[in-house]
Amino acid sequence: MNKIVFAIILFAASITLSCGQKIGGVKIPKTIPKVTTKTPVPLSEDEIAKGLKEALTKGAKMAADSLNKKDGFYGNPLVKIPFPPELAKMESTLRSIGLGKEVDKFILSMNRSAENAAIEAAPIFTNAITNMKIADAKAILKGADTSATSYLRKATYDSLYSTFTPHIKKALDNNLVASQWTYLATSYNKLPTTHTKVNTDIVAFTTGKALKGLFVKVAEEEKKIRHDASARTSDLLKKVFGSN
Repeated sequence: MNKIVFAIILFAASITLSCGQKIGGVKIPKTIPKVTTKTPVPLSEDEIAKGLKEALTKGAKMAADSLNKKDGFYGNPLVKIPFPPELAKMESTLRSIGLGKEVDKFILSMNRSAENAAIEAAPIFTNAITNMKIADAKAILKGADTSATSYLRKATYDSLYSTFTPHIKKALDNNLVASQWTYLATSYNKLPTTHTKVNTDIVAFTTGKALKGLFVKVAEEEKKIRHDASARTSDLLKKVFGSN
């Protein structure tokens, strides 16, 4: 009998609670509110495109600026232009006959020439970035760490090469690289142990190495924006790359 009474009391209490009655002065809600989570608003295509263009512009400018100064190339082991690697035998031979200082001077001059030419990169990059399509921007955002750099290399390399070449040549001439190269090459070619004469296009070599170094720096800046929150210096960059 007591069990039946107790069950009836529990049933009545449950009805009371479901009706929103007060228990001990505290009103029990009729229904328990559902916990909802706010769904993030997806990025629009326009935001993606603008964010990518801002990131690329920022990264490309910083890369060009970092190289367009004294020791921008020469002082950075990652981008420093060496004596032509395919002529390593020539370099070692020249050093062995006491022309080490001339070789070092030649290497310095090549790097100074690249530093002088780096100023031309930013406007070429800007033009390519401005013409970027939304489909390219979306692919870059979801791509690898250096997919934006790859896009820029493909879109700008020929223009950069054409623009860099006369500046490299002028800088090489100003730094007496042409005459230094002529002296080194002539000295090497006159040696009795030299069977294959050298005639390397030093302007093409320096231009190619300068562009390689430029894209190394662009890739560095891209990785910073993708992985380092402090490198995202605008609300748009934070939104685009923070959600990636």
